[in-house]
Amino acid sequence: MFEFSSLGKTWILDVDGTIVKHNGYKIDGHDTLLEGVKDFFQNLSRDDKVILLTARKGVYLEQLEFFLKNNDIHYDYLISDMPFGERILVNDRKPSGLNTAFAINKDRDSIFTLEYKIDKEL
Repeated sequence: MFEFSSLGKTWILDVDGTIVKHNGYKIDGHDTLLEGVKDFFQNLSRDDKVILLTARKGVYLEQLEFFLKNNDIHYDYLISDMPFGERILVNDRKPSGLNTAFAINKDRDSIFTLEYKIDKEL
């Protein structure tokens, strides 16, 4: 279980294989939300920002945006045409010792579960 501060957060999530079935839009002709994603998004604080990343080409964005809206998946930014390789997050550590960056890898197309608690002392 992760322990986060009560400060607002920036969530950076990959799309394919993380929140929707990988390449479902190509294989099935439509996207499929992975189990647990809807609950995760419903529990996010409205103070948080959500950035979605995808390697999909821009021509597929309108279809993806429509799907996300119809499934009540709130996000602030959707960035396409990302490279297929690693995504590397670098951030500073606050003087208090609070780590301000986390990286979580999940198995492709697996249930989306992320257990965390908010520690108001951090």
